[in-house]
Amino acid sequence: MQLRTILISVSVLLLVGFLGFELELSLPGRPPSINNTYTPLTKSPPTGIGSYDVLGYVISKDQGDKWLQTPKGREALSPDQGAVAVTEELIDLGRNAFYQETFGNEYLFTDVVGILDGPVNVGSIAKAVLALKGQSTTNLQIPLDKDITVGNRTFKAGTVINTGLDVPKGSLFPLGIITHIKNAQVRAGITCAVCHTTVSKKTGRILEGAVNTDINLGPLLAFASNSAALFRQTQVNPTTINLGQHTFVNNKGETAYLPDAKQLEDEVDAAMLSWPPGNFVSNGDLENNSAQIPSSYTHETFPYAWSGVASIGWFHGLTTLNNAVFGLNADPTTTADASEKVFGISKEVYLGTILQNSSNPQFRLPEGAKPSEFFNKVDPTPGEPGLNSVIKMPEYPKGTLFMQNGLMANTPGLPVAAQLNGMSAFQNTLAPPPHEAADLETLKRGAAIFTKANCFQCHSDRYFTNHKIIPVKEVGTQPKRAPASTKFAKEFVTPDTYPSNVPVPLPPNPPVLKIPTDITPQEDIELAYALSDPDGGYKVQHLIGLYLTAPYLHDGGVAASTEALKQDENGRFIINKPDELGMAGTLVQGIEPDPESSLRVLLDRNLRSAVVAANRANPRLQQSNVEGNGHAYWVDEKAGFSTADQTDLIKFLLSIDDDPAVLPDASHS
Repeated sequence: MQLRTILISVSVLLLVGFLGFELELSLPGRPPSINNTYTPLTKSPPTGIGSYDVLGYVISKDQGDKWLQTPKGREALSPDQGAVAVTEELIDLGRNAFYQETFGNEYLFTDVVGILDGPVNVGSIAKAVLALKGQSTTNLQIPLDKDITVGNRTFKAGTVINTGLDVPKGSLFPLGIITHIKNAQVRAGITCAVCHTTVSKKTGRILEGAVNTDINLGPLLAFASNSAALFRQTQVNPTTINLGQHTFVNNKGETAYLPDAKQLEDEVDAAMLSWPPGNFVSNGDLENNSAQIPSSYTHETFPYAWSGVASIGWFHGLTTLNNAVFGLNADPTTTADASEKVFGISKEVYLGTILQNSSNPQFRLPEGAKPSEFFNKVDPTPGEPGLNSVIKMPEYPKGTLFMQNGLMANTPGLPVAAQLNGMSAFQNTLAPPPHEAADLETLKRGAAIFTKANCFQCHSDRYFTNHKIIPVKEVGTQPKRAPASTKFAKEFVTPDTYPSNVPVPLPPNPPVLKIPTDITPQEDIELAYALSDPDGGYKVQHLIGLYLTAPYLHDGGVAASTEALKQDENGRFIINKPDELGMAGTLVQGIEPDPESSLRVLLDRNLRSAVVAANRANPRLQQSNVEGNGHAYWVDEKAGFSTADQTDLIKFLLSIDDDPAVLPDASHS
């Protein structure tokens, strides 16, 4: 019966795509049932319901109740002053947006990038889901039916593409993929859930907020027909590409030629194919600075992003981080107005490069056209920059610490930042389900080692972070990503926002509020943006849910398979399978990293050196700057710890959820 239901539903999906001329709908039509997730079984952080967030400052429920007794207090907690009340309705809005909201990126990915033109498309995804027969998968596999050459690689017919897309048990759709159907046009967009949820291999239930550690975004994008539109996510600068035959009108009003489309496409594809599973180039700074996708276990773990650049505004920067995905990173057209100053690329070349080979002819730049004028004609959000649904912040086209490019993702009909703040409130309720922990005595010994090894110096407080930015010179990890936002920061002005009750579309002359910048220390802000130190720094990460987040470090380079290590006759761990070390020997080969083994190679300098060597020997990983080096805070024999000490510490680290059985004694740190 279940298979029949799947067949009927997929048939309806395909039929609507071909025949639904006047029909508009989105599939799937709602978030997954909470009962199909682990969330009801999880000890969650405090939800904050009844509290207020006032532009980054938290007012507790008890304090808020007192303030509401006076006119002055009521004014301070009003939306006019930037206050956001944390309610069940806000959290529900955020969960719905987390799973459903694309902010219109289906136009970019389908009409411009052409993500449905390649082997991973509506038909092949539907066929692969049917083959599951209602069972779940953490890696929807799609076989190629013909030879395909992409970038510098040829994939033979019969090759199975590991998409890393997760499909829950009994579901017809991969998590985070939304199919929009309008006037017989099928478009696919992505939501937060594609990267920040996964499925349990054991049960098929959804782990909300967990990293999709094997999502293979590089090939998924490289197989598109116009991946070159995303050149900003690679090191490929269109001004260094040979000129092609496509004419356009430049910023001087002269007829000129755009970069050669094929050369540009090949070089961008090659760069994207270097991204390992679970990694993405999120900054869009014309560098191939691949970084691991983080979890959405965000409660009390500010500032946000690997470098801590999301640090002010609502929910202590989390709303800024959520916006970056849709208002900046996932839509290169949102930085067209800043392209000259930030990238040294004129706006006309920038937009022309993106649009010259668009998948949909309606979005394809005609010969001899001026790109900015053509874009204004085809833009699905006329009057606002970019393809995605955004609003201009008061300082646009300048950016700020709050909105890096001066734009905020927002859906018309909802107030300013409603969905972004809702997602922040929702993410702050998420936590991993309890791990099958070791016995209590082992965890106590591990917690003592955690303190003795000074781990608590940085991974402190209840959520195992001191919220600080550590200079690259000190932490020593792969340095490429740390200064990724510097070019934007050099153009920043004082941050403002509209109050959270202002409707969208914005009315004429909406009210404006100043955003406090003192909730994060100035020295950390400057270090996060590599302003005080050209090398920048990385934020001290929390340790919640480590058993779900292997591989480790910001580049995901620290990894080992279950069989990569073994114990010798003296009980020491030695390398058993060197070809299953590092990112090179695990996810790149389709092998799942083992959390325990991966933490061991993180802590042991001898084992780590072999991991770094394996990554450095892989040309693809070198191209995307994945090494797994640094964080040289060792818990090994040379540091005075036994193998048993190391094992106890690892067991403790893997046990950390939102209700740890054991916490370190900070008084002895």
